[in-house]
Amino acid sequence: MVPDNPKTGVDKACFYEPKINDSYQEAADYYGVAILPTRPGKPRDKPKVEHAVLHAERRILARLRHQTFFSLAELNAAIRKCLNELNARPFQKMSGSRLLLFEELDQPALRPLPTHRYELGKWSEAKANIDYHVQVDYHAYSVPYALTQKKIEVRLCAHTVELFHKGRRVAAHARSRVRGGHTTEPSHPP
Repeated sequence: MVPDNPKTGVDKACFYEPKINDSYQEAADYYGVAILPTRPGKPRDKPKVEHAVLHAERRILARLRHQTFFSLAELNAAIRKCLNELNARPFQKMSGSRLLLFEELDQPALRPLPTHRYELGKWSEAKANIDYHVQVDYHAYSVPYALTQKKIEVRLCAHTVELFHKGRRVAAHARSRVRGGHTTEPSHPP
């Protein structure tokens, strides 16, 4: 994927080695895609995309600008009709159409989506206390006792809390909403 350079997705912009946000990179890894963001303010890094957006604005939005729609379904049906016509329209300078190119090149390379939906995780860092617990969202979760006083990366999801040390998962717990409580794995104490 070649997206723009959003602050929510790219921590440090660089043409050669951009630093991608951890959550953004994790979602890309889950779906099996690479993210290669453009340089900030350089739309020429992705000219085909910019031209495709301009073409869609001219062929779809311009045709629908004077119509009034009373539901989202009605608008989507009109857009779908214009999009199908645009994709079936033959190229001017070469043979075929967008639909034929998609069926020849892109469709055979597509893979099915994963069976489970991606669960967004919020990443943060914490230090394991002397009692081998990490404080996350007002609740303490245990890590192996050998990691006391070490820096731990925390991935907080809706139902789970995963704890990592140097990129390796060291603990996973069901998320608890009890403020001030402790969740301890029996194998973690010394």
